[in-house]
Amino acid sequence: MSETKQSFLSRGNLLLAAVVTLGIVLPGVARRLLGEAGYNDLGMVVFTLGYAGMVVIVWYGWIRPLDITGPAE
Repeated sequence: MSETKQSFLSRGNLLLAAVVTLGIVLPGVARRLLGEAGYNDLGMVVFTLGYAGMVVIVWYGWIRPLDITGPAE
């Protein structure tokens, strides 16, 4: 029996980490800069849309394809 050991730092895991990091960091930085410029409400909208977009991308790319079913009877 030949088992292939898959590294934790596989391409898919690194891409997921990058998407999650960028989905939080970039909207957060944009929100801060807009808030400091006096556009606090716009900054909140930008952060909310960026974070929600990241959640949709993670769901569509990694969670949706999972086959999560109960036991067959």
